[in-house]
Amino acid sequence: MSGNLPFFRYHPDPVASGSIRAAVETCACCKRNTGWIYTATFYTAHEVDGRFCPWCIADGSAAERFAGEFNDSYGLDGVSEDVLHEVTRRTPGIHAWQDPHWLTHCQDAAAFVGEVGYTELAAHPEALDQLRADLRIGGWHDESQLEHFLTHLGAGATAMLFRCTVCGAHLAYADAS
Repeated sequence: MSGNLPFFRYHPDPVASGSIRAAVETCACCKRNTGWIYTATFYTAHEVDGRFCPWCIADGSAAERFAGEFNDSYGLDGVSEDVLHEVTRRTPGIHAWQDPHWLTHCQDAAAFVGEVGYTELAAHPEALDQLRADLRIGGWHDESQLEHFLTHLGAGATAMLFRCTVCGAHLAYADAS
């Protein structure tokens, strides 16, 4: 099983994001050591002794067995029930300082690209412009403070970058410690 990892449409590279890492650890769901283990969030009222392998996330067995979710449904308004189920119960979560949330575009959940600083974000001007607009709506009215915050992403704050699975547009939100 330690060969190819399952594919996650909405989190295509969970190893790069740090949500899944190589490990000699037994999965709390299937009780196998697959060579990989999940390291991010899991929300449940049940006690879980250990972490999950990527296969138990991908097939939904971990979420079903422990009646939990890997991602909150916050931000997923307007997507189908199937997409909501896929993101919350069959997609690895992400590491974040604040409560992470999933972005949407074109009536679908976006794919998580990764945590980025200003340089990486600037390579996607549509995401940078959208983040600027969201921050202004959120109360950032002083342009020099806003630009200082954005250009210093990576030092106590970061951007969570997503890509629309339909049109390819990039989106982002800020996460700070």
